Amino acid sequence: MKVLTGILVVGLLAAPLVQAQGYARGGGHHGNQSCAVAKLPYQEVDATEREDLILMREEEKLARDVYVALDDLWGMRVFRNIAGAERSHMQAVLSLLEKYGIGDPTDGNAVGEFSDPDLQGLYSQLVEQGSQSLIDALTVGAIIEDLDIHDLDVALLRTDNEDIRTVYQNLRKGSRNHLRAFVGLLEGSGVPYEPQYISIDEFEQILDTPHERGCLDADGNPQDGPGNARPGNHHPRHPRHDR
Repeated sequence: MKVLTGILVVGLLAAPLVQAQGYARGGGHHGNQSCAVAKLPYQEVDATEREDLILMREEEKLARDVYVALDDLWGMRVFRNIAGAERSHMQAVLSLLEKYGIGDPTDGNAVGEFSDPDLQGLYSQLVEQGSQSLIDALTVGAIIEDLDIHDLDVALLRTDNEDIRTVYQNLRKGSRNHLRAFVGLLEGSGVPYEPQYISIDEFEQILDTPHERGCLDADGNPQDGPGNARPGNHHPRHPRHDR
């Protein structure tokens, strides 16, 4: 793909950005730790659940730190808004680490520093890619949310703790909204995104579903009843490129 830069990129992104800012500001991002999780009982956690919680804490930090770096580079509000959401996601996982007496892997680490060497390498790779152009930066955003959803899908299969599942379901909902925002910006500029981690079926289902609001329970249903999370304003998708 030929790199688009400067005024051309800004012009191409201007219209879809107005819609995507609505996704990034919309409800459902900042209330993860207030979705009745504190009222759920203490349940024993096994080694796998502990490892997944530690990974999720650092993976949410990865998302926040990359978006902070991309906001510094490009000054685009979508990165700033979603970085704020990721701070809330980090706090949601931290509340579980503290509840179960699990050490915080991010303790003492500055922005861009990680205990997991794989995440350290991924951070450097994503920031380098996102510094190439604004299109590359938005693609990095889609990659991060794609990875988050995949890893949350896996972690949900490996825990039956109601409180952990409730946090994961709400983090996953937030990542779906973020993915919609980044892919919407890319498609509005004529640039397709191919999922790298989740299946094409899951990807298409996410994009064909409106922005989600409200708290989810441990099974992914709204806490006030079964079904999908309450949708916000449904922004029509741009025509998809042939795959």
